[in-house]
Amino acid sequence: MQKQTPQAAQDRGMKLRTRLAAGFFVAVCFSTLVGRLWYLQIHEYDFYAQRAAGQQLRDSVVPAPRGDILDANGTPLAVSASCWTIRAVPREMADEDVSEAAAALAQILELDEADVLEKLSQRKSNDALLKRRVNQETADAVRAACLENDWQGILILQDTKRWYPEGDFAASLLGFTNVDNQGVAGLELEYNSLLTGQDGRVLSAKNAWGYDMPTDYDTYVEPVQGNSLKLTVDANIQHYLENYLSAAVKEYSVSARGVGIVMEVDTGRILAISTKPDYDPNEPRVIQDEALRAQVDSLTGEERAQALTLAQQTQWRNKAVSDLYEPGSVFKLITAAAALDAGVVTTGDSFFCGESYGVSGVHFHCANRNQHGPQNLAQALQNSCNQSFIQIGQRLGKDAFCDYFAAFGLREATGIDLPAEPAKSEFYTADRMGPVELASCAFGQSSKITPIQVITAVSAIVNGGKLMQPYVVEQVVSPQGDVVQQTEPTVKRQVISEEASATMRQLMQSVVQEGGGKNAYVAGYAVGGKSGTSQKLDSEDEKARVASFIGVAPIEDPRIAVLIVLDEPHTYTSSGGTLAGPVVARVIEDTLEYYDTPRRYTPAEKERMEASIPDTAGKNTEHAVAQLQENGFAAKVLGGGDSVVEQYPAAGQTMPRGSTVLLYTEEGMELLATQVPATDGQSLTQVQANLQGAGLNLVAVGAVQSEDAVAVSQNLKPGESAAMGTAVTVEFRDPTAPPDGDDVKPE
Repeated sequence: MQKQTPQAAQDRGMKLRTRLAAGFFVAVCFSTLVGRLWYLQIHEYDFYAQRAAGQQLRDSVVPAPRGDILDANGTPLAVSASCWTIRAVPREMADEDVSEAAAALAQILELDEADVLEKLSQRKSNDALLKRRVNQETADAVRAACLENDWQGILILQDTKRWYPEGDFAASLLGFTNVDNQGVAGLELEYNSLLTGQDGRVLSAKNAWGYDMPTDYDTYVEPVQGNSLKLTVDANIQHYLENYLSAAVKEYSVSARGVGIVMEVDTGRILAISTKPDYDPNEPRVIQDEALRAQVDSLTGEERAQALTLAQQTQWRNKAVSDLYEPGSVFKLITAAAALDAGVVTTGDSFFCGESYGVSGVHFHCANRNQHGPQNLAQALQNSCNQSFIQIGQRLGKDAFCDYFAAFGLREATGIDLPAEPAKSEFYTADRMGPVELASCAFGQSSKITPIQVITAVSAIVNGGKLMQPYVVEQVVSPQGDVVQQTEPTVKRQVISEEASATMRQLMQSVVQEGGGKNAYVAGYAVGGKSGTSQKLDSEDEKARVASFIGVAPIEDPRIAVLIVLDEPHTYTSSGGTLAGPVVARVIEDTLEYYDTPRRYTPAEKERMEASIPDTAGKNTEHAVAQLQENGFAAKVLGGGDSVVEQYPAAGQTMPRGSTVLLYTEEGMELLATQVPATDGQSLTQVQANLQGAGLNLVAVGAVQSEDAVAVSQNLKPGESAAMGTAVTVEFRDPTAPPDGDDVKPE
């Protein structure tokens, strides 16, 4: 055996070491690779799986429809409608398709072609919004164009939009949503989380370049609609309120908007609530007031932007809930109720109203400086006497006055389920209230509260003394129809005794029968109420007034309260009884008729009642006349025939008893025509005489029970031609009703 040389042994050792090193290096590399693979595939699995999915799948959101908003009868007031949003993925489009697609899509979507071309030309972009919420016809047109031209990268995504079927109806109550379908105002904001549903998803496969793969692979996750709201608000009563309120705002040129609320006094349920003018929630950013819109459009730049924002915020604001105001003489109901409940006054107590009443050197007057002389509590309310209520406030004392103010819920928010209610009102606390402040607060000045606080407090006065929690949502209902949330009437506290409440109902009725509330009279329904005309002490315009009236009916067993507030009317008077009282009367009458509430007529009212005219056609004239007389109507026979050929007014029409029916007894006779006389400013007796002289009948509405009432409007224009026997509806108001006593500053 040949012996190895030292050099050979050294070389062999080197080779062995090299092999071992190489093996170790390979082992280390393999271990590192295995470890890395384990880390990536096991430890970082979720992260890379999501990245892979993001590269291989297109994830599109399918917006969930919001829940519906329904009135108390199930009438839809806010619903979600299907629509489509058109988006583009420019990087997926072929270069040669961009210009042609931009031109075609701009025409279909009614967009500027240059803008569309600019978006599609951003070749690295994965998303470009072309147009939101198009209808099905437009979406189908886009789809057809893409299929016909084999355009890639145009997405037609299912979407939903909020739709308000009634337009500008209950807008301040409902609110509206933004482009993301989120509530911005009203119930849409207050109940946004419950109305919002769960979005769905569509997952579609795409290749490494991001293009859709020619495969049917996709996953669809169904969206879930949000919960629906069933309201206490009745669309019929809401219509009554809005129609009469809108007419008053227009007729009296009310510059700071009008407010109306109808509340169920025993439960706190809101039956109707409105601020006019308001807006169309389908187009909430459009200024509805044409004059104001023109004024805003005449501006430019930042000035226009600020004016537009202010105008929008104003029309969106629910004045019934959000705005503080001085209630004026309406507040005298609260002072009277507190004093009766505390036992510091009785209905037999006497107060005195002279030229003025001094308190710590300050002299207070009544409206028009009237001097009412001695009067009891009923007369003090009927005459809305400031001086009497200062004396009542003094008997009550500042501590008790402030305690009752708080007990009626006037120091804090009512908690109604609507947004933007102030956390507290503006008022004097006992430690800040001196004799002068107590005097002015007692008759309705110096404190500011919201309309919803006023009607809630007055409801407590008439319902037996219970302060109720006001609310507008009766139920929250799931998409499956299950009741998720039910609101029950809640008594917050007993404010006054049932005895004091009963006395207040009698006093409030006397205000409508004999005092400043005569224009709120409704035949057959006993109405109680109180007017208010407050001076806006913080306004730069010294003539700025708020005219209001609150009415309750039927006052012997109250069911509803109606509050009307007209902020800054510009007309012949600012009296709340004259301007707001008739609006309250019409809302009460229509609402109680809608509820089938039976009327209870006084003997005088029965004489003015309407009846249905009987059918006399074909009957002997003597029998026809006798039949009409039996039903309370007069008759006038025309022609020489023996029997009735035609009658006017027609059979079945309702007319006041005593109206004249013309009986035509010959074929081919034309209806006799006459001219309608003017009635403005005339008494009821004068109007009856003038209309009868013209051969016309009278339907008298308004304060017809008052001897001092005069005509203020008629449905047929003076000088207009009308058939003899036609009924002319004339509205009467009493201009002599005692004015509200709170529209003057003390001296």
